[in-house]
Amino acid sequence: MASKVADSEQNGPEAGQLWLVPTPVGNLGDITYRAVEVLRNADAVACEDTRRTGVLLQHLGLKRPLVRLDAHTMYRAPQVLEQYPRLAYVSDAGTPGISDPGAELLQAALERGLAVEVLPGATAFVPALVLSGLPTARFTFEGFLPRSGRERRERLEAIAVRTETSVLYESPHRLGATLSDLAQACSPDRQASVTRELTKRYEETRRGSLQDLAAHFAEGVRGEIVVVVAGADRAEQASAGPDPETLAAELAGQGLSTRDLRAALMERGLSKNDAYALALRLRES
Repeated sequence: MASKVADSEQNGPEAGQLWLVPTPVGNLGDITYRAVEVLRNADAVACEDTRRTGVLLQHLGLKRPLVRLDAHTMYRAPQVLEQYPRLAYVSDAGTPGISDPGAELLQAALERGLAVEVLPGATAFVPALVLSGLPTARFTFEGFLPRSGRERRERLEAIAVRTETSVLYESPHRLGATLSDLAQACSPDRQASVTRELTKRYEETRRGSLQDLAAHFAEGVRGEIVVVVAGADRAEQASAGPDPETLAAELAGQGLSTRDLRAALMERGLSKNDAYALALRLRES
């Protein structure tokens, strides 16, 4: 099979190469032929959890050096990239760089002038979004919400007024609280879905109102979880908070620059043009 991996094995990139390799979110049969080829030919495989990745490599019949690079050890990235010129990186599941330390490793590689390649493959939020039955033409991926504080409130407010679908990840023991917070911020009747254990034996997608989902999952569940929330309709937008003029004045009173004010207004659901016009008008006044 001709490939960039085979070419680099023979000739080798001058400065080195980093591959971000997606791994299955559940069913190990979902890994691609090309991902296996890259893992086989890499000098080493960096990963979040060497035990978990070791199980995957054993399943694939591969023996490669494993190097731990997670959120706590990413400071070692420059040394690892220096030691292993052809490095493959995998996260615990899915595509590296999506809500995991892979993004930091990629930045470190770019700063060193290394060649970087991201393989296409598994990620949890796309199948969960499709399974939700909610509109998919436009959506916003939120990743994990902050656990508490002002930033969490602002992210919840942004979801509440956003007209496109929102997608987020959540841990099992915080799912009930997050669904309750979403129901309070958006409205109890806002439609949503919860998907867990994707591609595994006990995969489940439950659809309904945020209020019903919060009650159903109040005791928590097991597995990796994706929450999908419908966008706001016009009536919900009108009742979700102050009118744009009042909101802009409140934000401007916090000392935001014109650029930051425009970004904050867009996060709360205003269009780019409306946010720019409001921010500009406030600056001139």
